[in-house]
Amino acid sequence: MSRFLYHMASRSDWDQAETDGFYRGSADDRRDGFMHFSTAEQVAESARRHRPGQADLVLIVVAEDGTGPWRWEPARSGDLFPHLYADLPVKAVVGVHDLSLGDDGLHVFPPLM
Repeated sequence: MSRFLYHMASRSDWDQAETDGFYRGSADDRRDGFMHFSTAEQVAESARRHRPGQADLVLIVVAEDGTGPWRWEPARSGDLFPHLYADLPVKAVVGVHDLSLGDDGLHVFPPLM
């Protein structure tokens, strides 16, 4: 059974990816040289820390074994996060969900796989 990994993107970046056939990541991803992904257990905290109050986000879902190669690298906390050092083919994406903001300014996540 495959594990699913998650990436938050702006709606406009994702719309461009659908036109191009691949997603290149956010400006921060391109600056860092890789795309930041999270596991189901990590993604809500990542949103709280790095994207609070940011509207017009989508949650991109990929199967770990459906693309890659992945590098699992430590964050400042020491937790390992999946990073993708390549463009993400749109055809590798198994789901895209709009992330609305709750009354508390935090993102509302769909049930995660």
